[in-house]
Amino acid sequence: MWLPVIDRSSVLRYLRERAQRPVRLKEIARGLDVEARDYRLLKRLLRDMEEAGEIYRVRRRRYALPGRINLVVGRMQVTRAGHGFVLPEEGGEDVFVRSAQLGSAYDGDRVVARIERRRRGRNPEGTVVKVLERARSRVVGVYRASGRFGLLAPIDQALHRDVFVPPGADSGAPDGWIVVARIVDWGSDHNDPVGEVVEILGRPGDPGVDVLAIVHAHELPAEFPHDVLSEADELAARSRRAAELEGRADFRDLLTFTIDPIDAKDHDDALSIQQLALDRWRVGVHIADVSHFVGEGSRIDLEAFDRGTSVYLVDRVLPMLPEVLSSDLCSLKPGADRLTLSACLDLKSTGELISVDFTSSVIRSRYALTYEEAQEIVDGERGADEELREALERLRGLALRLRERRQARGGLDFDLPEARVIVNAAGEPTAVQRILRLDTHRLIEEFMILVNESVARAAEARQLPFIYRVHEAPDPDRLERLREFVAGLGLKLEPDADRSPRALQRLLASVEGRPEDPVVSTLVLRSMKQARYSAERSGHFGLGSRAYTHFTSPIRRYPDLAVHRIVRSALLERCPVAEGLEAQLEAVARRASARERQAMEAERESVELKKMEFLERHLGDVFHGTISGVMSFGLFVLLDDVLAEGLVHVGQLGDDYYHFVEAEYALVGEVRRRRFRLGGRVQVQVIRVNREARELDLGLYD
Repeated sequence: MWLPVIDRSSVLRYLRERAQRPVRLKEIARGLDVEARDYRLLKRLLRDMEEAGEIYRVRRRRYALPGRINLVVGRMQVTRAGHGFVLPEEGGEDVFVRSAQLGSAYDGDRVVARIERRRRGRNPEGTVVKVLERARSRVVGVYRASGRFGLLAPIDQALHRDVFVPPGADSGAPDGWIVVARIVDWGSDHNDPVGEVVEILGRPGDPGVDVLAIVHAHELPAEFPHDVLSEADELAARSRRAAELEGRADFRDLLTFTIDPIDAKDHDDALSIQQLALDRWRVGVHIADVSHFVGEGSRIDLEAFDRGTSVYLVDRVLPMLPEVLSSDLCSLKPGADRLTLSACLDLKSTGELISVDFTSSVIRSRYALTYEEAQEIVDGERGADEELREALERLRGLALRLRERRQARGGLDFDLPEARVIVNAAGEPTAVQRILRLDTHRLIEEFMILVNESVARAAEARQLPFIYRVHEAPDPDRLERLREFVAGLGLKLEPDADRSPRALQRLLASVEGRPEDPVVSTLVLRSMKQARYSAERSGHFGLGSRAYTHFTSPIRRYPDLAVHRIVRSALLERCPVAEGLEAQLEAVARRASARERQAMEAERESVELKKMEFLERHLGDVFHGTISGVMSFGLFVLLDDVLAEGLVHVGQLGDDYYHFVEAEYALVGEVRRRRFRLGGRVQVQVIRVNREARELDLGLYD
């Protein structure tokens, strides 16, 4: 039976390779040999592709690929100043959009932008012509009553318009309180969006309200549905049966232990090590077997897919799985029998991987260590069982060799400083602690990288439908701007940086230990694309890896759970691949990538919020810092201890007239020739803190 060729890929191929101009429906049908009786199918497909942003319809109902008619499809990123950038899905330079050209597009929306002009050395400028997908359906903000109606000022500065609340749609919200509004109309170029209040969170300053506002602003699920919790309780009641251990490798007599952050709520992975011969070691990486408990299509599974990831906010955790699973049944707690999927890695002392074997297993972890405790044991500063101490030392030695081998192939290491905010029971920040990167952090990191890479290569060798963790090469235009930037610091970025991470690796090595090290590391990181999940293998640029996945954290990441199911079914049980699995995995990859970005933004916002609250109590105090940015209007300074960035406005530099020297990334005094340059060290005083806007004003302290 003859069937017309009317799938997405055929339409895209026709428009890309054969259409010399925007074409009508009939021309596409003729080009794909689609008969008149099948026009309805083709018309529906074109409508779906148009709504997805894959094609664009221009005047007189003609279709074209967006890139062929000077259009870009991507996510909108709006700055606090009200302007925006469209981050293209197909790569290329970000498109700058002035606030007046945003239309009804808001931060996070998926949009189509028309490029209006290009200027050498700058981002192309454009106008939003269509919103394809809204990033949110609700907005959180401060409600202001105004007669019979009200206005909601969003707490997210990137949402650049107030929301109009019509009469009778305020749900009794008191003036000045923080509320959640459902958007019923997103407005237009000239009209503000319209919403109705659906939840009242509380007064600004009440304990927990600030972080709760972030939860609602990012539409994160705070509570589990009742049926999901009931199913989790049923699983816990049925668990720990002898039948669960049948067919599993028994590693309970093996010394295994976990190493996690001090505030970890769950334990995904445990390690063990055995000497097999003079120059051969077997390292066991044992990962919680969440797939044994969470059946595909179950209520827990559907909820986990929707959440995509656990979210670690400054004062709370929003887990992907109910607590009875994430913190108990699946967590590798010491002294408890736990079901795992184990990767048994046979290694030489040089770090060369000889073989890897995957197996279903059961372990009984003996120790739950923090990174700091493990480091103290290795350094001889903490007493410990001799077997444990030797195991940690051997693992550290192998991890060092693994790291050397990874760096030799071009893998990048970003040793950027991080801070942990300590809060009390009321959610108030009591301290900001700098997280030191220890050898034990690198130990865990290297073995997790090795296992993730080994799983991906096994799937690749079997040509299985799979979920990969991909990281594309940086965009050449971004690298060119980075090259110009570091040249002003007297540094060199080699020309092959868009093909191999080694050039970036050498740049980072050239500033290691210098004052500008954290600044250059941050700039290199910003020049790179964001890693994501994909059903297509395209390698991981930052790790210098041909094939990479996420396998090691199924308690807190849904893609890891999906990968576990494939490993169990295809690699361990040798079952045939289920029909439609590839399309299913692509949906998982898209959802998980979006949820990951959402979680990262919420986590960052919660930490920055508490840093600002902490600094409110330090008005007038003096901090040491590094100049992290230089603009014509002032200096951005990253504070050493708090790791918060603030602005020293040029008006605060009252000892001279200062001019911005762009080629040197410096402000230079006209008379005294005093020079403030990127990477320079300064002392600054806290002048003003705007917690809601996350803004910190600093003054130079001499």
